[in-house]
Amino acid sequence: MNEKSLKSESPKPVNLRVLAEYLGLSPATISLVMNNAPGASSITVATKQRVLEAAKRLDYRPSPIARSLRTRQTFTVGVIVPEFSEGYFTMLMNGIEEHLLQAGYLHFVVSHQGKRDLLDEYPRLLTQRSVDGFLLVNTSLDEEVSAPVVSISGHKKMNGVTNIVMDHDRAALLALKHLYDLGHRRVAFMKGQPHALDSEARWEGILAMANRVGLIIRKDLCVYLQANSWSPELGYPIVRDLLSRTREFTAIFCFNDIAAIGAIRAIVDCGLRCPEDISVIGFDDIASAAYYTPRLTTVRQPLRRMGEVAVQTLLKRIESPKDDYPEGITFEPELMVRESTGAAPTEPLLKGPRGRRNNLTLRLPA
Repeated sequence: MNEKSLKSESPKPVNLRVLAEYLGLSPATISLVMNNAPGASSITVATKQRVLEAAKRLDYRPSPIARSLRTRQTFTVGVIVPEFSEGYFTMLMNGIEEHLLQAGYLHFVVSHQGKRDLLDEYPRLLTQRSVDGFLLVNTSLDEEVSAPVVSISGHKKMNGVTNIVMDHDRAALLALKHLYDLGHRRVAFMKGQPHALDSEARWEGILAMANRVGLIIRKDLCVYLQANSWSPELGYPIVRDLLSRTREFTAIFCFNDIAAIGAIRAIVDCGLRCPEDISVIGFDDIASAAYYTPRLTTVRQPLRRMGEVAVQTLLKRIESPKDDYPEGITFEPELMVRESTGAAPTEPLLKGPRGRRNNLTLRLPA
């Protein structure tokens, strides 16, 4: 059978049997090559090339239904996230999606918004759709599921779960030492939302490293995120309110970059400057951090790489369920020093017109 007659006689898509007959190879050989199966390593490079070129010319595509029946897999993964936010979520999903697609997997993405009923319901719904595994992003499940699970920033040990986390002690040390070396001694701190699993680990790191660096954490200079927002509005009102109460600080360490951008806007709207009056450090190093004005100093999480490793780990567990798997994988942070941090001001911030530094000479009594 030649290619011309094959196309004219087969108005329907070419199937595995027809392609094998055309190439003079067994269907098993075609299947191994097209699915890049482990057994394909025994097939010569020349034969693989023949199969792939013919499949492309004849528009042959492996049947996903046949593949699922043969492997007893659906080649789908459930991804559970707190929210669809710019920055953290986007950068993680870039790594996750690219590697899932390369491996021939599709995925369902659901957002629970910190709501308990959704956290309970989503795993059941995805299990009913026969997903092969779960990727959890900053999310923890109360009940075990039957499929393999890899968690990014989960921080909670569970049977059957591989946790991918960042070294938050190291992250806090990098940020706080940077501020200390710039002369900052009165630092405000922003803690994340209660439902954000990174929040507690990051806060514990700050508490431990502040003491090590030599900084005192003052309760009146601590603010706490409550809102569930993916815009800079997250950090704007709480920093504006903090500045209305006190200006006894020269720097603020924010929970994430989005909140840090809101914090800078609040500082400017109060008539102050960043970093001349107040320095700001963010967390994550989202794509826009280096392009904001001022460019944001931040602790970089290798988010894309964390997403890639999460997928690689999950697929290994799906494809080789009897193999040992790591309980945890830790990534190292990096401090990106940019324009939003500078030397601590030598004069105290005094309220003047629009809250700017009051330049009037203070006359002391004789």
